[in-house]
Amino acid sequence: MQTTQYLAEILKELNHSADLISDEEAEKLVNGILESKKVFVAGAGRSGFMAKSFAMRMMHMGIDSYVIGETVTPNFEKEDILIIGSGSGETKSLVSMAEKAKSIGGKIATVTIFPDSTIGQLADITIKLPGSPKDQSEGDYKTIQPMGSLFEQTLLLFYDAVILRFMKKKGLDTNKMYGRHANLE
Repeated sequence: MQTTQYLAEILKELNHSADLISDEEAEKLVNGILESKKVFVAGAGRSGFMAKSFAMRMMHMGIDSYVIGETVTPNFEKEDILIIGSGSGETKSLVSMAEKAKSIGGKIATVTIFPDSTIGQLADITIKLPGSPKDQSEGDYKTIQPMGSLFEQTLLLFYDAVILRFMKKKGLDTNKMYGRHANLE
């Protein structure tokens, strides 16, 4: 197979993935963000990069959004939401964050392959994404891609779709958001 043929296969997988995500679960996440004072995101590895891009877009919309672990991240409080992207839902550092957020009394959302995972059970809002875990030993979705690539790609696109839904609900457009884009670069 040539590179562009692989790309076409990846796009087919992503297109199929979109059909498997619950609108009801997604809407709960959008509303959870709307109801929160501050939004915190977390993820490990590539899922963490997707979370960072999500936090950036939320900032462009005027939402107080932060990435867990950054030096400028404020404290998490009861009125806040922590959104964790984790394919397995079992990453120890993320489980620890979820437990801490739960003990503070804030809201927890997770986007995961496994809603019954430890983080899924701690979460107030759970969005199930299709995909395979890194070792591809479990999961109900087969992919030609290595490790967790399909989950991570779907996670990024799902986060972008949440942004579009939020924009519609808040009457925002790209021009208003661009005004919050970095301008010192």
